[in-house]
Amino acid sequence: MPDSKESGGYPGTVRISAPLDAFGRETLEPTAVASPGGPHITASSDAEAVAQWLAEYRDSPRTQRAYRREVERLLLWLGEQGRELGSLRREDLDAFETFLSDPRPRHRWVGPPRPRTSAEWRPFRGPLSAASRRQSLVILQGLFAWLREAGWVAHNPFRLMRDKRRRLDNRAPRIERYLERPLWEWLWAWLNAPIDEDASARVRFERSRRRFVFGFAYLLAPRISEMSAARMQDFHRREGRWWWRVVGKGDKVAAIPVPPDMLQLLESWRGTLGLSPLPAADEEAPLLRTLGGGRALGTNRLYRLIRETFREAAAALETERGGEVTEAVARLRQATPHWLRHTALTHQAQAGVELRFLAATARHARFDTTARYLHAEDEEWHRQQTVHGLVEAGGRGL
Repeated sequence: MPDSKESGGYPGTVRISAPLDAFGRETLEPTAVASPGGPHITASSDAEAVAQWLAEYRDSPRTQRAYRREVERLLLWLGEQGRELGSLRREDLDAFETFLSDPRPRHRWVGPPRPRTSAEWRPFRGPLSAASRRQSLVILQGLFAWLREAGWVAHNPFRLMRDKRRRLDNRAPRIERYLERPLWEWLWAWLNAPIDEDASARVRFERSRRRFVFGFAYLLAPRISEMSAARMQDFHRREGRWWWRVVGKGDKVAAIPVPPDMLQLLESWRGTLGLSPLPAADEEAPLLRTLGGGRALGTNRLYRLIRETFREAAAALETERGGEVTEAVARLRQATPHWLRHTALTHQAQAGVELRFLAATARHARFDTTARYLHAEDEEWHRQQTVHGLVEAGGRGL
């Protein structure tokens, strides 16, 4: 492979050895700074050591892919400096976080989705948000804790961070990345706007699919990977009630109640596909389809579809209402697919869904994770605070 600095391509990739085989073509040399007692794993390079750590997550493929992405970014960043994992120091963590917020030079680090083997592949889609940077540091902290126990590195630099609790505790106090109800109601009305009578079959298909995607996301609060992996037969009837079977994080299987509105959306979407109103128990076809109705809609394409819809909606709202809705327009432009999950869970909480059922829908292992969606106490606190005010000017005092 030509040198990336001369060719303008992405930085040299790092091969994480079998069985994962996902990080490219060049292998790092053995790390120079290891535990004085020697390693407790069989590895001859950073890439092989990391591969063994990732293998611990073999039963959670989505988690494994997410962790592999973050570790690859660190390895590539270190590789640009001719360094290995064992050389990472406390001051490097600040520099790396700055890099995540603005990967430069942009043409070598940032680009649209491409196959991993393509010369146009890049490690980033764009700068990482504060929440994404925090998530990256959380993952890398876990990596270094494991490597330290394995004797592959001499120390874990993350343990030296004075503001570790703030930066590495990935549990935000409240969920803020969601659409407030009035904005969601406008968006849903916009998604349901009548289609021109002379619209092409393609436009009709795409509009129907877009409406189904947003309705599905709002009513059942799926993760985007769960939406793209869904099959028709995942919607099934048991004892007269409809359920959605989903395989979530950690390959945990759950069954979520399907409300009447979701059933109507499903019937409408199947009508667009030329299918009977409700799915059969053995219908293995993908739920979300590409144009033509044959292939499943992949996660990357689904992500782009939702982002494009948010941006299109923002432009429509700005045209319709002008400067009076500047903040709402900005939120739509900022929104990502995960905002739909946050919106669904927040609105369910506001509607009075009990915490235990909300946690089951969200498939959270801990109630305190779900409790971040509860905003009722904020509203009551704000209401009660209004009873305390200032006396009118000129009022009598002492």
